[in-house]
Order: sequence, then C-alpha cells, then structure tokens
Amino acid sequence: MIKLINFQDKVNFIWSIAELLRGPYKKEQYGDVILPMAVLRRFDCVLAATKQEVLEKYETLKKSGLQNMDPVLNRISKQEFNNTSKYDFEKLLADPDNIANNLRNYINGFSKNAREIIEHFDFDKQITKLNDNNLLYLVVSEFNKIDLHPDVVSNTEMGYIFEELIRRFSEHGEAGDHYTPREVIRLMVNILLNEDNDELTQPGLVVTVYDCCAGTGGMLSVAEQYLKELNPGIQVELFGQEINPQSFSICKSDMLIKGQNADNIILGDSFTEDGHRGRTFRYMLTNPPFGVEWKKAEKFIREEYEKEGFNGRFGAGLPRISDGSLLFLQHLISKMKQDEKGSRIAIIFNGSPLFTGDAGSGESEIRRWIIENDMLEGIIALPDQLFYNTGISTYIWIVTNRKNNDPMKGPVRTGKIQLVNAVDFYQKMRKSLGNKRNEITEEQIKEITRIYGEFKENEYCKIFDNEDFGYQKIVVERPLRLNFQVTEERINNLYNETAFNNLAKSKKKGTAGLKEIEEGKKIQQQIIEVLRTMDSTILYKNRDEFIKVLKKVFKDNDIKLDSTLLKSILSALSEKDETADICVDSKGNPEPDPDLRDTENVPLKEDIHEYFESEVKPHVPDAWVDETKTKIGYEIPFTRHFYKYQPLRPSEEIMKEIIELEKSISEKLKKVMGE
Repeated sequence: MIKLINFQDKVNFIWSIAELLRGPYKKEQYGDVILPMAVLRRFDCVLAATKQEVLEKYETLKKSGLQNMDPVLNRISKQEFNNTSKYDFEKLLADPDNIANNLRNYINGFSKNAREIIEHFDFDKQITKLNDNNLLYLVVSEFNKIDLHPDVVSNTEMGYIFEELIRRFSEHGEAGDHYTPREVIRLMVNILLNEDNDELTQPGLVVTVYDCCAGTGGMLSVAEQYLKELNPGIQVELFGQEINPQSFSICKSDMLIKGQNADNIILGDSFTEDGHRGRTFRYMLTNPPFGVEWKKAEKFIREEYEKEGFNGRFGAGLPRISDGSLLFLQHLISKMKQDEKGSRIAIIFNGSPLFTGDAGSGESEIRRWIIENDMLEGIIALPDQLFYNTGISTYIWIVTNRKNNDPMKGPVRTGKIQLVNAVDFYQKMRKSLGNKRNEITEEQIKEITRIYGEFKENEYCKIFDNEDFGYQKIVVERPLRLNFQVTEERINNLYNETAFNNLAKSKKKGTAGLKEIEEGKKIQQQIIEVLRTMDSTILYKNRDEFIKVLKKVFKDNDIKLDSTLLKSILSALSEKDETADICVDSKGNPEPDPDLRDTENVPLKEDIHEYFESEVKPHVPDAWVDETKTKIGYEIPFTRHFYKYQPLRPSEEIMKEIIELEKSISEKLKKVMGE
C-alpha cells in the first residue's frame, strides 16, 4: 500500500486514477466514478479490522433466523454500518474475470444505510461502463493502493479531499456553488459558539447543529470537532440537508463513519422538501449558493408566503427572483428554538443581502424584520479570494433570537449590531487553488474572534444601534405649473393622446364598426375645428381660467366633452412653465408634478419634518412631503463605515509618470519599426 503523507499527494494520487478514465469519460464525468469509489474504499478501510469477525457472526445469525441483524453486526464492526459480503477490495482483485458481478455483490452486502449512499451515486451504471471499457479492474486496483482509514486520513482531511476533487471535476460548475474553506468554517464556529463557551462545558450536555446546505458536511464536522475539544463529554447531534446527490452521499458517508445518525442528513431542496420540518436547533450554520435564482421553487415559496405568512418560513418577505440568499436565512430563523437559551445562526453571504433592494422591497423588508426583532448580532467582512470557485467579497452574518443582556455573561448586545472589518486578516497562499489565493491563519482566526468577543470599538470594529441602519424614504413633491395655448403645433399633439385617438376606433366588426369609426373621425374633426376658432395668440398661465374658456367654446359649439377627453385636450395644449400658476385639485390643494418628484432617505433617528426644513426647503421652497408615500427601509452600508480617505497623488507626480511612459513607448516603437 502506498504511503502518502500530505494532503496534496493524496489528492494527486486519486486524480491520477481519474485520468485513467480519459476517453470513455469526459473530465466533468470523472466524479461519477471517483467519488463513489473513494467512499467505497473508505468504507472498506474502516471495516477491514472487523471484517472476518462480522462474517463469522453473520453466518451464525443466519442459522438462528434473526431478522434484524444490523444492531448485532454493528456492535462487532464498531461502526453504525456493516458489510456481510465475502468480498473486500483485496478479494475483488483476486477474481478479475468476475469483478463486475463481485463488486455488485460487495455493494449489496452493506447494511441498508451504507448501501443507500452508494445507490445515490447511481454507481451501478458506471460499473457496467467501466467493465465494458476494461477499466473496472484497473480502477479498483489503484484505489486498493491507498489507505483511507480515518486513522490515516482524518474526517476533516477526507472532506478537503472530496471538495478538492469535486472542484477539479467541475471547475466550470454552476455559479454560486462554493465549497467553504475550513479556516472560514473554523472562524464561523468560533464566533457562533464564543458567546456560549461557559455553558458548553457543562457535563452531559446535548447540542444540536444544523446546516440546510450541508454540501459534503464540512461545517457540521468542524462544529462537532470544536464542541468535543471544548467538552469531551458533550453529545453533538448533527442534522443537514443537501440538494446535490453526490455531495449528499459524501456527507452521509462521513456521518456514518463518525458514528452520527446518518438518517439526519436529508437529500432534497430545503425550500420545497424541508427534510426537518417542525424541528428546531440550537446552532445553525451554512454557506448557501451566492446569487442563485429561486425560480424553480417560486410557486411553492410564494404559496407558502401568501397562505401561511409568519406561520410559515417566509413571512417577512420575498427577495427578487434572481437571488434567494435571504430565503435561506428566513428558513434557518424558522428553526430557532424559542426557549430561554434560543438559537444562534452563522451564515455566509456575498455583499448583495447587505443593501440590495429599496425601501419596501422584499430584501429591505426582510432586513427590517430581522433588525427590528433584534436578531442581527453582527456581521464580519472577510478577505476576498478565499473560496475555490469565486474571488468575490463575503460576509459572515451572526443572527440570534437571544442577544445577551446580562453584563455578568459578557458584553450586553441587546439593541446593538456589531460590524467587524476583517478584510485584511489573511496571508497569501504559496500555491493557489482555483480562485482561492488567500487564507486566514489560525492566529488571525483567534484575533478576529477576540475582536468580535470583546465588543469594543476600534480600527476593525464598529458598534451601532439597530435603528442606525433604518431610514425613512420620503417622497418630495413640487407643484405642477402649466401654461396653455391653442397653437396649430399644440393642436397636432392631440394625435398623441390615447383618448382622442380612441374616438376613431371601434371594437365592433363589419359595417357597424366602420360606421362607428367614421362618426369618431367626424367628432375629432369638430374638436380640431372648434380649437382653431380660438385665439392662438393668448397664453394662459392659469389652468382653471383656461378650462372655463375651453368649456364655454365647446358648449357654444354644442360639443360635449367628457372628463377623459377634456384631460387629453388639456394635455395636448399644455407646456411646463415655472412662471405659471400652480395647478390645484378640486379641493384647492396643489397638484404634484411627476417630473419634479424626488425622494430623500432620512435616517430613522431623525425627524422627517426637521430634515425637510433644513435640507430640502431652502433649495425648493414650494416643495412638500407626501407622507402617504413614506416607506421604512433598512440597509447595511458596511464599506462606508470603514472607508478611509486616500489623498490623490500630486498632479506633478502623475504628469512625470505619463511623460516617462510616453518616452518608454516611443523607444519600443522605434525598435519595432527598426529605426
């Protein structure tokens, strides 16, 4: 068996097996073979020490007629699963002519919970394809050379291996599919559990941890590891759901090997097939896909939103269809415990959920609901280029329904939101992995955790009241001022007016329709002729005065104008005029000019009227606020709060640099031209 010491050697060795598939398989199909084979090999290594003993007990139990043998066999295998097939990897290689049938026999020999994992890979098809291409024996033989026992390859390292392989298999994978680096998970877990460290050391404690986008199980594994380091006697129950069958199978196999209840890992869409409906959890952490649309689940989600409201998961609102990030957070909030301790959530977002959406939009309403209910504890800005498949900036949101309000238990966070700017806490990697060029060191994780835990303002930390992120979006109106004149040019504008044009249209068919159109054209012509009789030199600057004149002219010509037609004529004959009188409605109130309408965002802590008097009225004295249109919005302009002004370079310095560049370009051109 080959001894591979470091992580990269192990990945490269398994990748070399994948390269054997070239030809019958495309690169993006390698995972269909390599991932289930890696899981099988790991199972094989885990069960190797007890294999013979399990087989002997199996034969005895068969004779006894016992129906459910798994509990007995699992005690012997010292795992939550077993295998009763006579085959293992060594024995499979001993009979190359029948390796396909024997491999199927080996897979069928696993207890149901392990067998179902392999079935989710749909591996039976690959056995046939590999065998038909004379590759099956070779692949099994190569995997038999590597020891994947947890004593040799830890669960954490195995998770890394799986995620790196998946990354290589799908380098052009779906946007938003990002595997979370372990140092980011460690930071999330540190922050998530930091507030409860004292409580978590209690003997006999049972803690539940949930990830609704479990992937290969990295977050759950790191959370369990941290908790057990903190308290070796703690019982950690892990729960997850994953939509991708391959990632689900890897996650479930990892849970099985660690002795967790693998049935707590569910395959399916967390939105439409909530596998943990009705359950609540103490700790939740996840990295949902960034900026991925939720159109496929739209019908289901909208129905739940409209029918159940806050009794369902999405009562706060629905974000735009192009980005479902905030739906994941609402889903997690719905699973918070409502007891004395409550729950804590750590979730990774890109920048969009911080500020996307204006006041009254789905995103803003979700932020408003979370903040006004005092659930947003803090946000940490991470360095960029941390993730394998994306270089964008990311943020950890910490959400809880039980902010600390006891000074004896640490900083009082009630009514406060903490922002930590950790964008500079990283070191460059010696060798990049895809888009991942930066990593956070263990010391930096500790430092960020310390800054967050101390809850004191400094260069990297700002503390705000909840209301600091709220604003009132007010609508500022200015009066409509119009002049009116019956010129030929303005009369021709009538043909751009819908009501006027509709006079010469008909929904009737045949002769009746043609007759109605002709009658309409006559009325149009009559209106134009009446208007032409009016004095085109007079410019009216008062609408009410002009309406009186207009109505009298049409009454004298025995033509009735309904309100819609009158409105069209006024529209055609009018022009905006700042010197004209203000147009008023039937109650004498000034009418607003839609073209001059503006909005202002007034901080929630400021009085709208005081703001208006000091910031708006001096510039537009005739303006007013339409308070019926005021909306409350929430956004978190993270970058603005940590902005550092950098003075521009002196113009002389820039000019000197330009001259030097021009000289350099000129010399290079001379060389090219052979001068």
